[in-house]
Amino acid sequence: MLVDRRTLLKGVGAGVGVAALGAPAVRAQVKPIRIGFMTVKTGPFASGGIQMEQGLVLYLKERNNTLAGVPVELFTVDTGGAPNVARTKLQELVELNKIDCMIGPLATQEALAIDDTIRETKTPTLFVAAADDLTQRRINPWVIRVTSTSSQCSQVMGDYAAKDLKFKRAATIADDIAYGHEMNSGFQRVFEEGGGKVVQKLWPPLAVPDYGTYIAQLNPKLDTLFCGFAGSNGFRFFRQFNEYGLKDKLPLLGGMTTFDESLLPRMGDDAIGLLSVSWYSATLDNPQNKAFVAGMQRDYKVDPGYYAASTYTAAAVLEATVKNLGGRFDNKEAIRDSLHTTKVANTCRGPVSLDKYGNVVGDIYIRRVEKQDGRLVNKVIKTYQNVGQFWTYNEEEFLKNPVYSRDYPAAKNLEN
Repeated sequence: MLVDRRTLLKGVGAGVGVAALGAPAVRAQVKPIRIGFMTVKTGPFASGGIQMEQGLVLYLKERNNTLAGVPVELFTVDTGGAPNVARTKLQELVELNKIDCMIGPLATQEALAIDDTIRETKTPTLFVAAADDLTQRRINPWVIRVTSTSSQCSQVMGDYAAKDLKFKRAATIADDIAYGHEMNSGFQRVFEEGGGKVVQKLWPPLAVPDYGTYIAQLNPKLDTLFCGFAGSNGFRFFRQFNEYGLKDKLPLLGGMTTFDESLLPRMGDDAIGLLSVSWYSATLDNPQNKAFVAGMQRDYKVDPGYYAASTYTAAAVLEATVKNLGGRFDNKEAIRDSLHTTKVANTCRGPVSLDKYGNVVGDIYIRRVEKQDGRLVNKVIKTYQNVGQFWTYNEEEFLKNPVYSRDYPAAKNLEN
């Protein structure tokens, strides 16, 4: 069991206890908040998992390792992105470390694996993972999500591709995991309802060593290719896509993690002009985001992306909950209820509120890669305001359908 308190002690004497780190005198006797943090530091998701940790640690550091003046103890575990490991680590966090709440995990398959354990242990959890159904048909009352479902942003990109870009023929490619299935299916549904056709769907394994086979299969008569990759796979795919000489021949559209800020330095100037969709951009012009970006550049020499912003936002919502509870964080039911009703007007991503299922309603951004001040950024070119997980659909009708998957919605326009 990895208990990572060293990150909380950065810059202070190793002999200083967590409870003494900047907490006001009036809070001296308040019980520390014990936060479990589940991330990924090894495997295909590692680049995102490391940024998740950076975002959370930065938020706590800026507040002298307190939330609303209450001292924090942080217990960090690395799951490697493996569902069975995530299940074991959560049990350890609950039983050994007696956590009050949890932030994480990163991957959809991990979230699905620990769903039952969260329910059984009644652990208030702020998800980063995007598994659609955990805030839809399989709603877990102990979970809230302040990022988005897998399909929430891709539904927006489906609308933009059909109506603004006027694309008619698209293919989709994504990691062959639930996250990829849900992301691409959300795009497909809205794109086709907007007048387009998805004529090809490709599903490389998460850890595929070479995308060449899939690139060679691409239909020669496409207007665009929607890409739903996680971790560093978006960079790996883009590199090979360019090697095949397709950069200026087939426009790419990225899902919310495909062309993440954490990947742009490795992608280089070839990435300029790429379009993607997300609920976050490091170029957002609000005071909270400016401070966040400055802190990430100062401490880690990087721009924050989806993964860092997810934990930075989660921490902001958690801090608002601590305030709502008057600093008392020892009643799980009270924590759960407060999390579900908390609204934060000012976060790095913009205003955050939750629907009755515990999922975020917030702005979603169409972004274009540009070069600013010598670095690549995802500049916002269009904002869709107050987008919920059900897009423009009636939620009751939406929930009568199966969860988005490889097989739903049906692919009626596929070509050989």
